[in-house]
Amino acid sequence: QVQLVESGGGLVQAGDSLRLSCAASGGTFSSYTMGWFRQAPGKERELVAETTSGGSTNYAGPTGGRFTISRDNAKNTVYLQVNSLKPEDTAVYFCNYRTIGAASWGQGTQVTVSS
Repeated sequence: QVQLVESGGGLVQAGDSLRLSCAASGGTFSSYTMGWFRQAPGKERELVAETTSGGSTNYAGPTGGRFTISRDNAKNTVYLQVNSLKPEDTAVYFCNYRTIGAASWGQGTQVTVSS
């Protein structure tokens, strides 16, 4: 069973940057599509970005170039770099993996952006 552990969230000011990390264990990381989602208070969970096993990336919605997803297969880790943070980026950020017939979530990491 694949386990995902996110880290890197925190309380920051508008304009700051953060790098979120998600470490995976228990599976074949390099074969998975890895994604970052976020859920703001009172809203549904939404896709932020994902990266496939082949290294392709997909960003959901207009990100203005502020989000960058990357993966390090040697470290079984996927990252989300977020620059120029805005108060509306405040949310719990979740890591997700999926492959044929399986998927799971991490516990999430809180990002709070003050204005």
